[in-house]
Amino acid sequence: MPLNLLYENILFVVTATLFLVVVGWTWRNAKPYDLPQPLPDWFKVWFLTMQIGGIGLPLVGLVWSIWQGYSSVALVLVSYFVLLVLQILCESLSLRQFRSVVFVMVPYIYLPYRVWQLYEGLTWLNLGDELPWIQNLLLLEIVLWTGNYALDVTQLPRLLHWEVKDDGSY
Repeated sequence: MPLNLLYENILFVVTATLFLVVVGWTWRNAKPYDLPQPLPDWFKVWFLTMQIGGIGLPLVGLVWSIWQGYSSVALVLVSYFVLLVLQILCESLSLRQFRSVVFVMVPYIYLPYRVWQLYEGLTWLNLGDELPWIQNLLLLEIVLWTGNYALDVTQLPRLLHWEVKDDGSY
């Protein structure tokens, strides 16, 4: 199964990267993209929640699984972190280097795959009654990233700089 996981992740990264490159090239003449300012008040809370829940907790699980010799758990979490780092790199390059509206698209491509990746890891590990906290961690991550995706969808009009009426509607 580990080779299948590796091939699946490579296929996703290649496909997502090609898609984002093609879209970026297609939109190369679009106005340079800037994040809407000011950032909303809730942004700091959301960002901290994602730092702790999306990075800190899985990192604890990864270190623990390596320390305890649970290589299959470590493999699932390492692939999670590799894709997370690639998403952050993609977002950073598209926003800061290229100033491309492709930045807005990156989470819509990576987050559903991350949820799938976590679900697949949960079913692949098939821990039964062993390591319930790892199972709960993966379930928590699925809920956290699904909520993050929903939040991203609600922010789409703001990210695309759609004008807001006086009553707050679009």
